Amino acid sequence: MPTLTVGILAKDNEDEIVQCLESVSWADETLVILDTRSSDHTEFAARSLGARVVQSEFRNFAQQREVGLAATTTDWLFFVDSDERGTPELGEEIRRVIADDGFDGWWVPRRNLLFGREVHHGGWWPDYQLRLLRVGRARYDPAREVHEVVILDGPEGYLSCPLWHHNYRTLAQFAAKQRQYVDLEAGIRLKQGVRPKPWTYITQPLREFWRRYVRLGGYRDGLVGLLLAALIAYYYGFLVTVRLGRLRRTGAGAIPAG
Repeated sequence: MPTLTVGILAKDNEDEIVQCLESVSWADETLVILDTRSSDHTEFAARSLGARVVQSEFRNFAQQREVGLAATTTDWLFFVDSDERGTPELGEEIRRVIADDGFDGWWVPRRNLLFGREVHHGGWWPDYQLRLLRVGRARYDPAREVHEVVILDGPEGYLSCPLWHHNYRTLAQFAAKQRQYVDLEAGIRLKQGVRPKPWTYITQPLREFWRRYVRLGGYRDGLVGLLLAALIAYYYGFLVTVRLGRLRRTGAGAIPAG
């Protein structure tokens, strides 16, 4: 039977790392890739549950996942975020599919809980993520520093059992995470040679809002759907454009979000 590691990227996650690790106890090994900037008891909590901890200086999310791939000694690696939870049913399905030599990667659906409720539309379900990877057959695109992209050297399949994603609980938590994403996304677009036009500051957020709220059916989730569409339009439509414009004018590296 092929062997399996569950890998978790972590930084200051002592409040949730235990529940995450307990939810994937069906793996042969658990591996925590710990951001060296972490200042709480995440490492202690992870080791107390038998996880192997590898410390890595954070440069971007793709690089952190590459550290996880390099540190894995089993046949397969299943990436889970610290705010995600596995289930016994998912563990059973993963055990079954990794015994099939016909695939080198598997997409897993995520059920997203945002602001205290599950969101079904606006791109939040089924929210497939390519997370189950045959070691030696997968790598991460270095140009995608956030919202990482897997380059898979082989065929891929789709799991049916979901991960549960206990996503943003408060607006403050949402804003803090998006500020980090905005800087990385602006840096990606800068490297791609994207040049914002004067009208882009208006049209880009409008397009993003329309995509989330109308095309992807966010309106079906009521006020939460409206709030999420507006927030993503603001951060990924407007603020990313603002950061990109500032980077192009200054020629500097990523500018911390305010």
